[in-house]
Amino acid sequence: MASTYPRDLFGYGRTPPQASWPGGARLALSLVLNYEEGGENSVLHGDAGSEQFLADIGPAQIEPLIGARAYNTESMFEYGSRAGFWRIHRLVTSRQVPLTVYGVGMALVRNPPAAQAMAAAGWEVASHAYRWTNYAEMPEAEEREQIGRAIAAIEDTVGERPVGWYCGRVSANTRRLVVEEGGFLYDSDSYADDLPYWNYEHGRPHLILPYSLDNNDLRFSTNGVFTGEDFFDYIRDAFDMLYAESAETPKMMSVGLHCRLVGRPGRIGGLARFLDHVEAHDDVWIARRRDIAAHWIAEHPPEPGA
Repeated sequence: MASTYPRDLFGYGRTPPQASWPGGARLALSLVLNYEEGGENSVLHGDAGSEQFLADIGPAQIEPLIGARAYNTESMFEYGSRAGFWRIHRLVTSRQVPLTVYGVGMALVRNPPAAQAMAAAGWEVASHAYRWTNYAEMPEAEEREQIGRAIAAIEDTVGERPVGWYCGRVSANTRRLVVEEGGFLYDSDSYADDLPYWNYEHGRPHLILPYSLDNNDLRFSTNGVFTGEDFFDYIRDAFDMLYAESAETPKMMSVGLHCRLVGRPGRIGGLARFLDHVEAHDDVWIARRRDIAAHWIAEHPPEPGA
């Protein structure tokens, strides 16, 4: 009797597919910059209170300020758009490293120079929803409308429709609405694997490129790490393990970044050291997520008839 349990706990199991990355690369590495500043919760944006997640306040508890502006929190986000973004931009473009941006629509609209710099650098700008807020209880019709606004915002500011999607703070409807919208090569609202995989739940095959919340500078805001060296140690160890495993079955690694977190001067050295470490390995494919998705679609198409 077939199981009716709605989760896949098996995945690829003992026999993951051979990724066949371009050039015979052992590991595909995806660097992701989350651009959220200006799209977070704020009474200025019509929200009931201030943002309480991923502000640069370390182990201190962040309580949302209801009905009023939280000037300290706002300034931490502003640091990301005013200074942190450009520091990361200088580092990445100086090394000509491909990168994917998870761009919040409202945030991009509020900072056209940053959006234009992303486009000029050849970065992929995937959609990070229209707002950086919790969609869990949003009415379906409103979320559908916001998906359309998110797409339009990237088209208007970057000059190209997004082909990738990552909400992060999803509802029960998010993936279905993304599939129904169409035009996306992939979404990354999953942390379930070290390789892309197909989802068949919503009427047609839909590619998932899993993301990472552990190889992620959000640890700076949750008291998980403090220094750039802490960050470097962790993501280097993750890279080394995946690289070793990839001698037999090539894997994918994602690293998540935020302008207001790793963009601080005392932390970005950890990212620079990680890039040094990666560049010492010849057989690593550093790629935009859209390119990884296109490769997977060509090399590992969905099941026939699915």
